[in-house]
Amino acid sequence: MSFILSAFADEAASSLDEQILAMKQNNIRFLEIRGVDGINIADITPQKAVEIRKKTDDASLGIWSLGSPFGKIGINEEFEPHLESFKRSIENAHILGAKNIRIFSFYGADSISPVLSRLEKFIEAAKGSGITLCHENEKAIYGDTAPKCLEIHKALPELKAVFDPANFIQCGQNVKDAWDMLSPYVCYMHIKDALADGSVVPAGKGIGNLEYLLGKYRGTVLTIEPHLSIFSGRDKLEATPDAFLGKFIYPDNMTAFKAATDTLKEILNKIERT
Repeated sequence: MSFILSAFADEAASSLDEQILAMKQNNIRFLEIRGVDGINIADITPQKAVEIRKKTDDASLGIWSLGSPFGKIGINEEFEPHLESFKRSIENAHILGAKNIRIFSFYGADSISPVLSRLEKFIEAAKGSGITLCHENEKAIYGDTAPKCLEIHKALPELKAVFDPANFIQCGQNVKDAWDMLSPYVCYMHIKDALADGSVVPAGKGIGNLEYLLGKYRGTVLTIEPHLSIFSGRDKLEATPDAFLGKFIYPDNMTAFKAATDTLKEILNKIERT
């Protein structure tokens, strides 16, 4: 069994140079790029994408996915500017060499119909681009629990899944049940664990059944998403960024990033020995 590690390196540092350092120190080959030099990946210019690509190429790092915020708006918010930004990001993904874009299924929807209508527009915009769109189960969006995610994937089978165990825990969703429902659609996984109260902990320290999931997983890429300490931009990702911080608090972001990487590697080594 062979896995390829990716990571949200903006949890280690804001600047791209320091993100590259963190990746090198922890022997991680791919970035899931979300925030770089203080800019969200959805907001970078093509010129900035060229700059990022040169630095990552020089460091022998690849970009696995754009960890974008697309679909992380209210279902009743104006959609066209959001869609235009998405289209620009497809072009930036090509510059960066990314093959995937992570997306969401909107806040505040009471039914699936308006969600599918908007997701279909993302899919249509990406058609023929060679970019795979991957829906992440996220707290409070329409597709937050496994049954709702399954609704989406059955309706839009070309839309793949990013499976995040901790997010399911925070929604009260049994992780093993979620895997049974969604595994046929999973493109890759986010490695983030949590306790029953929702507090985020290193991989294997919570109830996310990471060892079980990784034993079942037939893909290769795992994106490390520590969420173990406050990092630049986290206040923009969650309404209450401190809400799920638990006992695993680290003196700085680099240390937290290494801890998250090390605990995943411990699980992978255990799987390989069995």
